[in-house]
Amino acid sequence: MKTLTLKNKFQTNATLLPNDFIDHYMVDANGEFVKVYLFLLRHLDDPCSSLTLTTIADCLNNTEADILRAFRYWEKKGLLRTERDTDGKIIALELQKMSLSGGGTASPSQTRTPSAAAPSSVSSAEPSSANASAAITAAKAAKAVPIDSFRAQKEIRSLLFIAEQYLGKTLTHTEMETITYFYDTLHMSADLIEYLIESCVENGHKSMHYIRKVAFSWVEEGIETVTQAKEQSALYNKNCYTVLNAFGIKNRGPAASELTYIRKWAEDYAFSPDIIAEACRRTIAATHQPSFEYADSILTKWHEKNIRHLKDITALDDEYQKERAAGKTASRARASARNLNNFERRTYDMESLEEQLLNSN
Repeated sequence: MKTLTLKNKFQTNATLLPNDFIDHYMVDANGEFVKVYLFLLRHLDDPCSSLTLTTIADCLNNTEADILRAFRYWEKKGLLRTERDTDGKIIALELQKMSLSGGGTASPSQTRTPSAAAPSSVSSAEPSSANASAAITAAKAAKAVPIDSFRAQKEIRSLLFIAEQYLGKTLTHTEMETITYFYDTLHMSADLIEYLIESCVENGHKSMHYIRKVAFSWVEEGIETVTQAKEQSALYNKNCYTVLNAFGIKNRGPAASELTYIRKWAEDYAFSPDIIAEACRRTIAATHQPSFEYADSILTKWHEKNIRHLKDITALDDEYQKERAAGKTASRARASARNLNNFERRTYDMESLEEQLLNSN
């Protein structure tokens, strides 16, 4: 009997994904982190691959900060090891053997000093669904939990280290308490706290007082994930750009008082950017300069008139023009009546006139 030759044409050009990854790691990981891990697995030992941080970000339609955040997550889980140069830049990646527990973590010696573009490690802890208002009330009333009990936890240690790198200084005791407070009392996840600090610093705010205000606002708005925070940030940037662009303000962000107006129009009044931009354009046409107060008077009037679309503004303008025209017509009529009533009537002595007529004959 001849020997059979078995040929495999099915598994060519395939990436092998270990079952342990699906069973123990994938469920708890952010979907974007899973994408990054699969991408690295796909290019493992690929002789034609020349990966850079930029190419990975472009291929996955993410930012470089997102990719670095994923690297830190998998490194903390023990599935990835990074090699860095003297400047702290990543020069090599090494996928590690999986642990059946799914909880492998990097040892303290594996913690890296982040560069400006590459902050340090982050956790995968998911936030709890605590009521925002109750959390903030408790935040004001409760006494902070002792720092030492939290510093023993890997996530808090990592967060404190990350905060120091972003803020460029050693944290004070109060600042450390504030960060642990976000984690323990407000129930913010470690990756959300990291993004909170990262986004505030990138926008030029290193004050822990400012960071705390943003954290409280996120809790009030129900923001529990980095994705939600990014969406809220994108909306904020869009609203600010709409107003500043319509006013012709360049090369600066809104001042605190200006931001209060923008939030009022976008959040309290729930106006769309096109309506806000129209009010700003009318402000420039009327005052020839940016005036948040004047724009606010327009938008407040539109809010009272329940304006929701640009076509509603057109209808309101038409109604105003009709009322104005009717008012002018009524005003002219009243003016004519006044002129007739003001005609000086002469009084005559009829007996004297009759005597003059008789004498003339």
